[in-house]
Amino acid sequence: MTLPQILAGRLSVPIVASPMFIVSQPELVIAECRAGVVGAFPSLNARPSGMFEQWLLRLRAALTEADAPFAVNLIVHRTNTRLEEDLALCVRYQVPIVITSLGARADVNAAIHSYGGIVLHDVIDDRFARKAIEKGADGLIAVAAGAGGHAGTLSPFALVQEIRRWFDGPLALSGAIATGGAVAAARAMGADLAYIGSAFIATEEANAAAAYKQMIVDGVAGDIVYTNLFTGVHGNYLKPSIAATGLDPDALATADPSKMNFGGDEAKAWRDIWGCGQGIGAVEAVVPTADLVARLRREYDAALTRLAA
Repeated sequence: MTLPQILAGRLSVPIVASPMFIVSQPELVIAECRAGVVGAFPSLNARPSGMFEQWLLRLRAALTEADAPFAVNLIVHRTNTRLEEDLALCVRYQVPIVITSLGARADVNAAIHSYGGIVLHDVIDDRFARKAIEKGADGLIAVAAGAGGHAGTLSPFALVQEIRRWFDGPLALSGAIATGGAVAAARAMGADLAYIGSAFIATEEANAAAAYKQMIVDGVAGDIVYTNLFTGVHGNYLKPSIAATGLDPDALATADPSKMNFGGDEAKAWRDIWGCGQGIGAVEAVVPTADLVARLRREYDAALTRLAA
């Protein structure tokens, strides 16, 4: 699949750095884009709401055509009371890529298309993927088992092959990708881009507590627990961070999905519950973002060489 013009030729390695709650802020996004990967952040990370416009102005001033484009993540669920306000700012400042989550809306897609932006929608199964494209999304992010944050349960092999049976547009794959070899594997199975989050938490520019970063360095896949307790949507979290709050990570209650919460006052209770994917066994140190991307590119190029041989 040929990538949209906004991405073609502007990436040093085919990666989108995923937008992460609290962690992804302008410092990290700028470093990601300058290193040659798409940097992304959730609009809800900018608090209070007026801060979102300041962040967009800062990114516009800091980044040039020589850098990779940036993306903004919009939660398109009815519980997001800021959606219309944040969407209007995305249009005003012509955010190049918008990542939509937890609902697909034709009007949101049309607003982004009005100035030439593109929309990538994250999905956990083929049914949601079809709905997203029907409503006008340009591309998909397949969130497979093992991804950090709001993850699905399907194997990446199953999810990608089902989507590729009918969709030949831009497709990113998310789920435990933390090496350049895994990026090459994602492309080999049919994805255009790898969608990586957890590895970028353990960078110097990430807005994460030192203990959070070190927990990722020290952790392995077995340290991840899958639960919907904290937002109402199932996701993966670091087991030691849950235990540190006094909860038993092996005996968590199930939340009411109808009471989803993605950053409001109630979510403050979970700010020390740290999201993370299963790929962290590959993360060995906290490093500058540029060094992480350089490692991923070396590993990616080496993997392609091995496959060619």
